[in-house]
Amino acid sequence: MPFPTFRAPRRAVIVMGAAALAATGAAVPASAAGRPTPVRIVDDKATRETRALFQYMQDLKGRGVMFGHEHSLSDGFTFSGMDGESSDVEATVGDYPAVFGWDTLILNGFQKPGVYGGTVEENIEALSWALEQSDARGGVNILSAHLYNFVTGGDFWDTTGRVVSQILPGGAKHADFNEFLDRIAAAVKGAKRPDGTLIPVVFRPFHENNGGWFWWGAGHTTSAEFIEIFRYTVEYLRDTRKVRNLLYSYSPNSSFGGDPANYLKTYPGDEFVDVLGYDAYDSTAGSAEWLGATVTDLAMVVNLAAERGKVPAFTEFGESGEEGRNLTWFTGLLGAVAADPTAKQVTHMLTWANFGGTNRAYVPFPGHALEPDFVDFHADPYSLFTSDLEGVYDANTCAVANAPFLHLATPTDRQRISAAETRIRVRLNNATPSKVTYSLDGAAPVTLRRDAAGYYSGAWSIDPSWLDNRSVEVTVSAKVGRRTLTDSALVLLGEVEPLPAGWVDDFESYAGDDLTLSEAYSHVNANTTALSAEHTASGAYGLAYSYDFSSAGYTGIGKSVGADWTAFSAFKLWMRGDGSTNGATFQIVAKGAYFEYNVGLGSTSGQDVEAPFADFRPAPWDTGHADELLDAEHLADVTAFYLYLGYGGTNATGTVYFDDIRAE
Repeated sequence: MPFPTFRAPRRAVIVMGAAALAATGAAVPASAAGRPTPVRIVDDKATRETRALFQYMQDLKGRGVMFGHEHSLSDGFTFSGMDGESSDVEATVGDYPAVFGWDTLILNGFQKPGVYGGTVEENIEALSWALEQSDARGGVNILSAHLYNFVTGGDFWDTTGRVVSQILPGGAKHADFNEFLDRIAAAVKGAKRPDGTLIPVVFRPFHENNGGWFWWGAGHTTSAEFIEIFRYTVEYLRDTRKVRNLLYSYSPNSSFGGDPANYLKTYPGDEFVDVLGYDAYDSTAGSAEWLGATVTDLAMVVNLAAERGKVPAFTEFGESGEEGRNLTWFTGLLGAVAADPTAKQVTHMLTWANFGGTNRAYVPFPGHALEPDFVDFHADPYSLFTSDLEGVYDANTCAVANAPFLHLATPTDRQRISAAETRIRVRLNNATPSKVTYSLDGAAPVTLRRDAAGYYSGAWSIDPSWLDNRSVEVTVSAKVGRRTLTDSALVLLGEVEPLPAGWVDDFESYAGDDLTLSEAYSHVNANTTALSAEHTASGAYGLAYSYDFSSAGYTGIGKSVGADWTAFSAFKLWMRGDGSTNGATFQIVAKGAYFEYNVGLGSTSGQDVEAPFADFRPAPWDTGHADELLDAEHLADVTAFYLYLGYGGTNATGTVYFDDIRAE
């Protein structure tokens, strides 16, 4: 709909000041009353404006949620050239999003305003300029990171090469990773207001890591490796490059069924995170089930943030599937979140970019089927756009000094080492120790020395007789005054016997350790995997796969394959069902298509199940490959295998056993 030249304010702006809060009868925070409010953030040397942004978001909880849009000023359906002002959001509701999302792909020249083929310096300046434009519009900046594969040179979808292990300290691509972090640092430090003030940015690296679609995701790295690369990224930007205008966000993907332990599985720690986020996309057109699960998880995130003094956020959301199925999708989601007294405390919610052309519109534009609903979404007092914000960077704060913190950087927990020597690296922040040591399985400690990179490090020469698939506990300690700080990791030693061609898993290579097994797979929705010595087709172990459909009607695990299966004609595994009416789906990802074969879980006698490749069919939702077959052309490029369990109307929980998963 057209908008007049002048539009009266739709509601009072959100001002976190003494007068505004006093008018509501609310207690006036110290930041508004003139006394500095202590803030505990990752960078205790952050700029005044960065601290103020953190405090603003803390004060905002429950008063409204800032709406955000990725690439709102660079891409859209209502404009072509980027002028720093045009936006589909503004064209639709006459207002800008309160939060502007950008991505480090600008630094590669793969997203605007970056220039493909441009110089490093040009694209650094482009990202700085983008951050400046959204700040000038009155919004808050968030920077995501779709990082290209540092091992293969492929994109972020390329999950080959065990990338995280290669970019950690000591890895073959560590220097390349540092070079890209240098670009991020330069762009963020280059984002300034006309008076020279550094513009605060919320940095959201390695998002959706609990899924398996990115190279930093589950099944392609371990939880410990993820934690360490997140910590390293923060330490490099904060301590090495002295970037003082960043807040740091952790944002795994849905869903968790409200389980905080699952959410925190890869949490880098309170010392490295300012914003607790949550990403969720809806393929159900706003079903009650999806809304309920999303609200449950958001409430969990809010509670965790409150316990830890962090900012809770709905860091990425959107509708997937066919557009326009639910004409009240935006207001339905907003209403569901606002109706829950806990979930409504999330401070911002960001949806993805409108890249124009034939791409999906995550934000409606004039003439779009959801335009009226988005206009209503904008008019709702709970949703906040730039016209609603004031005083975002005004809070009077002081930083709480960071406490000493020690962590074992390498080797990481559950890392497998087959070389005769490896290097132990310990990072100690905010303290000078009198001594740092490591010990193996509680043996006599060995002193570590500070190296040029700032680690306390030393070589560990491994007895060749130990390289026999055993596990060793590495414990590191630092004496700081009267305190002793410690950390530890369980390390697996020796080579693993490679599986025969066509095999996915025989469950014998995990040293009898359930966590090592779990780390080898990506997990979708609520499930638990463990090694079973009781139910197995061969060898010492099989897989015990426990499901829980209380929060979602299906669950799954997945593993990378990366193989040519043209020599085989069928998929085969050993399975023992649980007598339920639930079902299992074998999913093979080949040449970008998702092929499936379904079986029931009714039989409780362990037996081989054979599924001819000729009987696999594309997944119902994979409409782009609806007419394809799992033929030789596809079998030449098998990239992944997933094992899904689905609710069949009876048992909501149970355990199913599998073994010897292979092509034959």
